[in-house]
Amino acid sequence: MTTNNEEQKVVLVTGASSGIGEATARRLAAEGHHVILAARRTDRLEAIVEDLKHTGHSAERRTLDVTDRSAFQSLVNDVIQRRGRLDVLVANAGVMLLSRLDALLADEWDRMLDVNVRGLYNGIAAVLPHFRNQRAGHLLTIASIGAHEVVATSAIYSATKFAAWALTEGLRQESDPAIRVTTISPGVTESELADHITDPYAAKAMVDYRANAIPASAIAAAVSFAVSQPADVDVNEIIVRPAAQR
Repeated sequence: MTTNNEEQKVVLVTGASSGIGEATARRLAAEGHHVILAARRTDRLEAIVEDLKHTGHSAERRTLDVTDRSAFQSLVNDVIQRRGRLDVLVANAGVMLLSRLDALLADEWDRMLDVNVRGLYNGIAAVLPHFRNQRAGHLLTIASIGAHEVVATSAIYSATKFAAWALTEGLRQESDPAIRVTTISPGVTESELADHITDPYAAKAMVDYRANAIPASAIAAAVSFAVSQPADVDVNEIIVRPAAQR
């Protein structure tokens, strides 16, 4: 499916080098939108963007660490200057370093807070003034089922995702109706997130927990649904998880 020029949106996707971010960028580009793929892994972004361009889609790559507020602001400002507007931010960048609290992996807790929470409000701070000036815009946060439940090993991770939900809901309530706000909470989804868990107990627990996973494309489809709604329809929240996840 493609859109005409009047329907094309300028979309920034963070954490776009793999998993949900990559799937979302590919889906929205295939639907005719111009997609800016942002992440730290520039080599991976370059390969994805070249593939998208080869198939006739509109995309570009930008290196971004979402914890760097000035870099986030500079990227958004540059997009506005070059493209004339920014219609959608898909705030997907996140890390999931699960562990029991008594493992005392405080540096990893800090990393999750930095990326999952500070990275999100850095994005809000960067795009909100432009959305208000445009009197239009859409922020989509990729939270987690962890925003709705806590399990052993997920205390800090869930805390960051509860915070992400709260930030997004607060933005929705405070914003002009012309600014749409959506939280998408994936259940077990195919990604690299669990590969970075260092705690042996949590890593072992994830083997069974992640036995039934849905593809990242399922979350990308939810993003597409929210983005494609008419301007007066705001999809506030979507939970997507495997049918086998209980």
